[in-house]
Amino acid sequence: MGRLRQFTLPDVGEGLTEGEILSWLVAVGDTVTVNQPLCEVETAKAAVELPSPFAGTVTELLHEVGTTVDVGAPIITIDVGGDGPAPAAAPPASAPAEEAVEAGLIGGPAPGGRTSVLVGYGPRTTEAKRRPRRSGTAVAARATAPQAPAEADHGSGPDRPPLLATAPDATTKPVRHGGLEVGRAAEANAAAAAAAEAATSVARDPGRGALRPLAKPPVRKYAKDLGVDLATVPGSGPGGVITRADVDAALAAPAAPTPERASGTESPGETRVPIKGVRKHTAAAMVASAFTAPHVTEFLTVDVTRMMKLRGRLAERPEFAGLTVSPLLFVARAVVLAARRHPMVNSSWDDAAQEIVLKGQVNLGIAAATPRGLVVPNVKDAARLTLPELAAALTALTSTAREGRTAPADMAGGTITITNVGVFGVDTGTPILNPGESAILAFGTVRAMPWVHRGKVRPRQVTTLALSFDHRVIDGELGSRFLADVGALLHDPGNVWAW
Repeated sequence: MGRLRQFTLPDVGEGLTEGEILSWLVAVGDTVTVNQPLCEVETAKAAVELPSPFAGTVTELLHEVGTTVDVGAPIITIDVGGDGPAPAAAPPASAPAEEAVEAGLIGGPAPGGRTSVLVGYGPRTTEAKRRPRRSGTAVAARATAPQAPAEADHGSGPDRPPLLATAPDATTKPVRHGGLEVGRAAEANAAAAAAAEAATSVARDPGRGALRPLAKPPVRKYAKDLGVDLATVPGSGPGGVITRADVDAALAAPAAPTPERASGTESPGETRVPIKGVRKHTAAAMVASAFTAPHVTEFLTVDVTRMMKLRGRLAERPEFAGLTVSPLLFVARAVVLAARRHPMVNSSWDDAAQEIVLKGQVNLGIAAATPRGLVVPNVKDAARLTLPELAAALTALTSTAREGRTAPADMAGGTITITNVGVFGVDTGTPILNPGESAILAFGTVRAMPWVHRGKVRPRQVTTLALSFDHRVIDGELGSRFLADVGALLHDPGNVWAW
């Protein structure tokens, strides 16, 4: 066999800690090249494809589709060819053989006699050592061995007994540890309690004294994500340990009626959806924003009949051929121009430094609803774009977001955001600030309404704007002036010439 390399899950965003494998783009036995996509992974910000850093043959896919993997954990093994690593020295007869970990991989040796550990923590300055695995027969034998009570005094001397009251015999050779002779039978006694506990299906939680099922941490997380109570799952693994397959079986089995369901407090058709990926990140961000920045929301209803007429004329011009000339385009231009007139709106609150940071450019965020949740990509330096360029940028940004292909870099660095609730027929709302920003504008639907125009009630095209802002940064006067400027540009786009 050639040399095996493992590819670990990288941090594809800014400090992300995990990702869910959505699909594998290769299979065992496939030949891959450098930068060939291996799999699609959903992080807390977006779905991305991971390219291969190696060329070779896929030998193992280490995780199934739907598995949430921590950053730094291996996800695939690739045979890159060449001679395999030198075989490790044979372990003692009492310990089963274990494969050596290749240099450079997590848990393997690194240059300078160090040990490779998880990404971001640096290498340890010790050699990699592993405990020998315990076979099933060894655990069973140790579980049935009698225990000898340990002495309260661990000292040594002529008047003191050995550490464990066990006499060596013909089959048990004494082992010296710091001047104390302890028989190997004593080692079995010391492991007996843990082995006996592992043979049961539940373990006692030392922190609370409660019983909890036996399961490995990945299985516990898997069950938690699916909303499965491990206390109700029978374990089929060694010693009653609950496996991933047991969780799947419990999830597929029809749920037994509970007293709460019987009393009508829960619906029999209830479905639980795991909170993960983009939705989990959005929820955490919204909670942090709502309970950190003091929000104020102001509303303005605007007659945009002239803007809608201008929209029709511009759509026929050759500069906009193939582009979408939507009302959102005019709102975006109005927000950018108003932010240049009121720079404090385009800023953020730095709590650690106790400073307000005025941004050098307007990175205009557009909130987009996707099947995986809400994402807010932004147009970098939107003020430098012409109106046709801004239209092209908005079209590409929203279409990419709806396909779930927004790159994490496109969602970083936003300075002010627009949420277009009007596309759903909604008049307005009270939007929550995107973390790190000081203002967000909700743009409602444009509808025909009776409106007083030139002293008479006429049908006009009307919309409602709602501006939420961080009152630590933006006071009422500044927020009102900014919102009024946006409204003035939408009411009469010719006002731009006065600026």
